Amino acid sequence: MTTQVALVGGTGKLGTIIGAVIDELEGFEVSRVLTSSSDLSELDGADLVVDASTPQVSIEVVRAAVERGINVLVATSGWSSERIALVRPLVEAAGTGAVFIPNFSLGSVLGSALAAAAAPFFGSAEIIEAHRETKIDSPSGTAVRTAELIAAARAEQGPVSAPHADQRARGQQVGSVPIHSLRRPGVVAKQEVILSGPGESLTFTHDTTDSALAYAPGIRLAVPFAVQATGVIVGLENMIDIGIRS
Repeated sequence: MTTQVALVGGTGKLGTIIGAVIDELEGFEVSRVLTSSSDLSELDGADLVVDASTPQVSIEVVRAAVERGINVLVATSGWSSERIALVRPLVEAAGTGAVFIPNFSLGSVLGSALAAAAAPFFGSAEIIEAHRETKIDSPSGTAVRTAELIAAARAEQGPVSAPHADQRARGQQVGSVPIHSLRRPGVVAKQEVILSGPGESLTFTHDTTDSALAYAPGIRLAVPFAVQATGVIVGLENMIDIGIRS
């Protein structure tokens, strides 16, 4: 039996990549492609909803999928832990699954996990992320997720040191971690996590040079996983063993 996928935002850059990968997956078919302005009644009858729309539309897509009892895979940026908390009760009450993937790149997932593992050993942490000038949200969902992982890893140590955080040039704080966003031509996606302590610093850098090639392996993992998921799941790291032991 073929799993019928409704792809929202399927005409955008990320949606096009996701659609191409799904078309190659055995047992899956993109049966309907919606734009961010489509009537969400078009989701009716789908077995899985994949959302690659916009941050403004995404929450309505998730709600519409949950109301119809359909699992949803969310690839749209802008989903912080606070925003996910708004839909968690809906997902749990419906008994469906909602999988949120801030970044499909395996390298990005590893970089964020390594930074979080190292964070308890350093008192300072800052994130610099860069995307092309057409990205409409900042900070990126990947940067937000990385900051949240760092904050969780430092639960015993407490917030990182972020002096002068009241000044606008110090970036937006997420989980006490300052995030600095660059939007400029000539870049696909890049993130640096800089951890600092007395007399030393440790930097984790992830650079995406070809989004289609970088995201495809993660998409191949996430789509079948999302069909079977129950409850709210955040991050590609839940689908792979990244080899980090606490």
